[in-house]
Amino acid sequence: MALTPAGAGLLPEVETRASREEPSKTYRIDFDAGRVTGRVDGLEAMRQAVYMILSTERFTWPIYSWNYGTELSRLPGRSGTGLESEAKRVISEALLADDRVTAVRDFTFTRSSRRALAVSFTVETALGDIAVEREVEV
Repeated sequence: MALTPAGAGLLPEVETRASREEPSKTYRIDFDAGRVTGRVDGLEAMRQAVYMILSTERFTWPIYSWNYGTELSRLPGRSGTGLESEAKRVISEALLADDRVTAVRDFTFTRSSRRALAVSFTVETALGDIAVEREVEV
């Protein structure tokens, strides 16, 4: 005996639609000049999105969701393998929150100074791969 009247015709038919991918078109930001200079789409828009995610400190700005940005400010004070592991986790978590990012891989770490760590990695997106180099304060 069924608990729901699914076969009895008592429940209405529901039409389902496949989800569609939203376009990545956005404003082009000229970071050097501090201006918006038109529009950008595709891989270049994704490159800009990655830069913005990595440049925004999570939980700091009320305009952004709590899922947006990184927690790189928690890295200072760590050292050695723990620092690299935590940097990898924080960066991957931030980028994978964007549904266009499919993977973050090939991390390499180089100590650029006593207070900085150079991080290189590849971001796999639905639009193509993006090579990223970033310096993180430690």
